[in-house]
Amino acid sequence: MVSSFTTGAPDTDNPVDVVIEECLNPETPKSFFLYAGAGSGKTYSLVKGLEAFEKKHGTKFRRTGRKIAVITYTNAACDEITERVKSNFLFHISTIHSFCWHQIKTFHDDIRSWLRRAIPIEISELEQEEAKGRPGTQASITRQRSIANKKERLDWLSERREFTYNPNGDNIGKASLSHSDVLKICADFLVSKPSFQQIVVNRYPFLLIDESQDTNKHLIEAFFVVEEQQQGHFGLGLIGDMMQRIYGDGKVDLGKNIPDRWAKPVKQMNRRSPSRIVTLANDIRSESEHDQQKQKVLEGKPKGHVRLFIAPSDKLGKSDFESGVREDMAKLTGDILWNDPEEVKHLMLEHMMAAVRMGFSEMFGALAASKRLNTALRSGDLPAVRLFSEYVLPLYQLEKSGASHGVMTHLRRSKSPLLDSGFLRTQTTQDNPLDPLRSAIRAIVDVIDAKPDVSFSEVLQCVAKHSLFSIPQSLASFVEKVKRVEQEDEAKVNEEGEKVSSLEAIQNFLGTPFRQIDAYKKYVSGKGSFDTHQGVKGREFDRVMVVMDDEEAGGFRFSYEQMFEVKPSTKADLDRFSKGEETGIDRTRRLFYVTCTRAEKSLALVAYSQAPHLLKERVIAKGWFKDCEVVIQA
Repeated sequence: MVSSFTTGAPDTDNPVDVVIEECLNPETPKSFFLYAGAGSGKTYSLVKGLEAFEKKHGTKFRRTGRKIAVITYTNAACDEITERVKSNFLFHISTIHSFCWHQIKTFHDDIRSWLRRAIPIEISELEQEEAKGRPGTQASITRQRSIANKKERLDWLSERREFTYNPNGDNIGKASLSHSDVLKICADFLVSKPSFQQIVVNRYPFLLIDESQDTNKHLIEAFFVVEEQQQGHFGLGLIGDMMQRIYGDGKVDLGKNIPDRWAKPVKQMNRRSPSRIVTLANDIRSESEHDQQKQKVLEGKPKGHVRLFIAPSDKLGKSDFESGVREDMAKLTGDILWNDPEEVKHLMLEHMMAAVRMGFSEMFGALAASKRLNTALRSGDLPAVRLFSEYVLPLYQLEKSGASHGVMTHLRRSKSPLLDSGFLRTQTTQDNPLDPLRSAIRAIVDVIDAKPDVSFSEVLQCVAKHSLFSIPQSLASFVEKVKRVEQEDEAKVNEEGEKVSSLEAIQNFLGTPFRQIDAYKKYVSGKGSFDTHQGVKGREFDRVMVVMDDEEAGGFRFSYEQMFEVKPSTKADLDRFSKGEETGIDRTRRLFYVTCTRAEKSLALVAYSQAPHLLKERVIAKGWFKDCEVVIQA
């Protein structure tokens, strides 16, 4: 049976804000762990605490050059908090990777020493794996290449070096640090170098970590050490909810061993969702034996609507079926905006599921084949793609709309070589020095309009021919002047022995249709109607459709069929369960909780199953849904 719920007044969680304000006292700093479930308004409480600190202690902190550090999980979350505190320089707001790099980036000799200790250990581990493995396999070839490249980098480190890092992209080359390296190095320095620790504490007497359940476990543990050693001088604030942990490198037992001297405020309310969605979230949560938190519903919230639509896994025309679900939800809720796909946030398990439905699967699939490009590809920061998404596409759209002033503004901001003062001075024979620019604009529009399947490569050649924009290094080898990819360059980017190298992936991408770039840009900017389960953590939408399709997702870390008890647990999961370790079902349940709690008004769940009728029986038996809330489609 579906559970009941309790309501709470708008001021129910006000005492939490008072606790945070008291903890942020420079005279008596106190660490705290704030439990804040879905839709509880944790960002509101965080910002309110910062505003109170500004009023009471801001002037004194500025005189001493100190700040409060606020670490969030995404750039979007950083931007939101920065905007809410009006870009106040008293608060250093950044992602965890940016924060760590900011602390270590001047310690080049220490970084070099760390790498010279770490790389031999990595080589030894790979050699042990190679000794146990079968020679001649792809795995063996990959290991051998990795060993060779690590040894080469170790030789390179025999001399003093300076290191680079981009928090928002992929880092390639011997001088570049990986994302994981930056976190590990910072964590190690915080624990092993007292002077480094003191520098950080002096800069930031308070460190607040949002989404702490997904923050790298080694870093969290290092901050616990700092907090223990710097009592009376440093306050650590952890904000989060273990049920919303969806990444694998977080601290699994965070919240269980918090020192008694810490404050432990709890936010009880879900201010976002209507009662039916809060009830579903509480029921999902109750299946976790380690987490029995139940949220209250804000007084005055409507009941809301939840429906589960089930179809066979092998159903043809899944997009049409999902369109029918939207129509059914529009009738059920009386909300006609369900009929507009752009007004519904569709949540997919994997990026490729969204790419297929939005129409950019060819370009995405080509680039995703290279693991080294994945991070920047998924965030929209890959230079090879940004040339088209941030430079060419806006220019084309502005020119087609007749926004001539906007075109010139865009070209100036993009620092087009054709507007460079040095280039313009050479155009003395021209009646108008801007004629080359106008010709370039016409050429790029003409090549894009010439045929519907014009490729990225054709557009690239036009940009390069007319020098309209600067060509990123990763694309330089693909302009007509350089037709052949040098083997030396290939070896550099393929240093981890990928089946598809970065250059091969980019070459394949350039052969795909340019028209896909618009949908891709909407997707990575979060403005499209499709997103991944992971990509919407912390966000909310009026209408949410969650699409669950294990076969199409093709993953192995999550399985809705197993969570719904339609498929049996794997032997590996059973072994983990017997040892008290996390299972794939645990991960899937948390992801399901996160997606369901994004909805502010109504929620549609679409499940493609090998056994639709069994799935319906299971979810009703669990008490998650009533019989009338589950619809099976043949």
